[in-house]
Amino acid sequence: MRREACVALAGAAICVAGMAAADIPRTADGRPDLSGNYDVATLTPLQRPEMFGDKLFLTPERAREITERERASMAAAQRDSDPDRTAPPEGGDGSPGAAGNVGGYNAFWIDRGEDTFAIDGQFRTSIITQPQNGRLPDMTPAGRDRRAARRAMFRPNTGHAWWLDIDGVGPYDDPEVRPLAERCLLGFGSTSGPPMLPVLYNNLKRIVQTPDHVMILVEMVHDARIIRLNSEHAPPSVRKWMGDSIGWWEGDTLVVDTTNFRATPGLSSASENLHVVERFERLNDETLLYSFTVEDPTVWTQPWSGEYPWPETDASVYEYACHEANYALGNIMRGARLLEADGLAAGGAE
Repeated sequence: MRREACVALAGAAICVAGMAAADIPRTADGRPDLSGNYDVATLTPLQRPEMFGDKLFLTPERAREITERERASMAAAQRDSDPDRTAPPEGGDGSPGAAGNVGGYNAFWIDRGEDTFAIDGQFRTSIITQPQNGRLPDMTPAGRDRRAARRAMFRPNTGHAWWLDIDGVGPYDDPEVRPLAERCLLGFGSTSGPPMLPVLYNNLKRIVQTPDHVMILVEMVHDARIIRLNSEHAPPSVRKWMGDSIGWWEGDTLVVDTTNFRATPGLSSASENLHVVERFERLNDETLLYSFTVEDPTVWTQPWSGEYPWPETDASVYEYACHEANYALGNIMRGARLLEADGLAAGGAE
């Protein structure tokens, strides 16, 4: 079946019909050529807003409304600051946010895309297509317990060493217990994947293809996925942050199977039992269709699937020097030691 992918430009669907198989770009060995740079940013959410129920599609008018609302929000967030504003209180005002809301990333750094996307001429309400409601499935009891345990370890900073009352390892006992994204090992939000999902910024991917391998360079935290073609998975004892990926061609579609994850994959809540199958299909000379199915029976009660287009871009994939001159992680540890000293001096955690 021939398909087409579209993006909403100023709320209007711009669609390019899928090429006939004979017309898509191909490598010297006759395979579809997936090489190129892709900007996968989109305003279409991963999970469908509950108000849409089981509706997979948006009307063009609703898609235009979402696009214009995002543009207005970003324009407001990027207004020049008042040069006469006063400084925030020392140490922040204590409200939620970076360093007690003293400051963090502002809207200048955010690039979630400018438009929603459409496939086969129809705007989507979500990237997730299965389950039918377009939302993540219910979690298993073990999955809920695992998520609760992880959340309990990462509470907002209240200025007190609450973790002194925890039995076992605390969240600041060692740099290696800090989240992977904070340590610049994986990008947040499963941007590295698999599955590979759009996030707040740095949404470019670069694909380099050979007869035996496909490499996907992820702009966020400079992760590089190496997919071995026509190979076997590594032994189960070999575990990787992004799993062990092997691939093969089914006609003109590249199928990638990934297993052998470590205990904390990039996909939120997933476990080492995560299994992801991805499909890359070239629709035309400017667009790939990326689809995926996630299965982790220890975390979710059923598999879940999704798809969205990857439009090619002339933009470059820049180096993400995540820890270059980054003193934050050391200061997190030093700050924790100071709070612990205060708590112990006061007779325990508060």
